[in-house]
Amino acid sequence: MSGRSIIVTGGFGALGRVVAAAFAAQGDRVARIDFAPTAPDSLAGGVDLAGVDLTDAAAVERAVAEVTAKLGGIDVLVNIAGGFTWETLDGGSIASWEKMFTMNIKSNATITKAVLPAVQASAAGRIINIGAGAAVQAAMGMGAYAASKAGVHRLTEALAAELADSNVTVNAVLPSIIDTPTNRADMPDADTSKWVKPQAIADVILFLASPAARSISGALIPVTRGQPD
Repeated sequence: MSGRSIIVTGGFGALGRVVAAAFAAQGDRVARIDFAPTAPDSLAGGVDLAGVDLTDAAAVERAVAEVTAKLGGIDVLVNIAGGFTWETLDGGSIASWEKMFTMNIKSNATITKAVLPAVQASAAGRIINIGAGAAVQAAMGMGAYAASKAGVHRLTEALAAELADSNVTVNAVLPSIIDTPTNRADMPDADTSKWVKPQAIADVILFLASPAARSISGALIPVTRGQPD
């Protein structure tokens, strides 16, 4: 299955870069799409589209058209782009709920809709979303984030059912805390050995994109086991 065309949204972030590099390492052609104005690095043979607002349908259509033209189609979409906030309902704002739903569910639905024709034209299309373990059982301060990620879970299930008679599978990976520089800076006293490494998540995503996972669709797969440094 090497040589496929892959889109990774949030491709300039800590997890997105690892996932994009993992696909590229096995011979796939990768387009990284991100809201950030510039890429922090480059990916050999890849396509980087910066400054793309994934909630803007017209901008997304242009980005998808560019990727399709440059890579010759789209076989796999990995939706990593999103955001996080921690605040209580009493001490927070309703604007935060709107922001989380915009960043986590609207962005996902917008680009997924845009790529559907190309992915359905693939011999083995794959859509892989990033959900959240925190959306299964929300803790204090996680309401807005968890609710928006629960929306990603429901989108995953509904789209899998919608595409059940096609060659496309739709699944979601549900990580616990991801071991990123930002999370380490935000939680300096945490036991990071219990956090999930980005490469571990990438390994699961590569599996879901592979022929071995052809009969898995509509699954919400927890990825929660940490590793010592």
